Amino acid sequence: MIQLSTRDRIIKEADRLFYERGFDNTSFSEIAETVGISRGNFYHHFRTKDEILAAVIGERLAARRHLLEAWEARDTDAVSRIRSFIHILVTNQSKIMRYGCPVGTLCIELGKLDHPLQGEANKVMELFRAWLRRQFEALGCAKDAEDFAMHVLAFSQGVAVLASTGGDKEFIQREVKRMNQWIEEVAAGAIKF
Repeated sequence: MIQLSTRDRIIKEADRLFYERGFDNTSFSEIAETVGISRGNFYHHFRTKDEILAAVIGERLAARRHLLEAWEARDTDAVSRIRSFIHILVTNQSKIMRYGCPVGTLCIELGKLDHPLQGEANKVMELFRAWLRRQFEALGCAKDAEDFAMHVLAFSQGVAVLASTGGDKEFIQREVKRMNQWIEEVAAGAIKF
């Protein structure tokens, strides 16, 4: 097992706490306590909470980029890759039911706070949108690729919100099944925007 550096442990725990409790509701001392370091040691790595947030956003962006690249390498066709994106809702359903989507909730919270790093957090959503658009273009849907990409993003965010408020895992599974059927129809050329 790879031993994480103190800085990496801070980022990992801050990411988890920001997701579970929210950025605004998480304090320096809570992160330091979770990592098991003193505040002085903490300040050696990060001077402000915004510095931690920037590092968390950077890690989230890198991790999501890596995930999308892995799907590109593993899945041989665009339909399978889009399904991989959609199935994240099922794969992470227990966390989503409890906390919502980690990307969407942070973007929303930073927007409400009018936080200067909101644009950086939105880059993760933009990464998803651009990737999905390319998948729909590969399906031969260039004219509608942007609309289809936004539809899948809206679907995933909507399901995450409703799942976190309703706590119904069958809802997630039912909606993912419906979206998979929709993708089949798009791939067959039966749906246009």
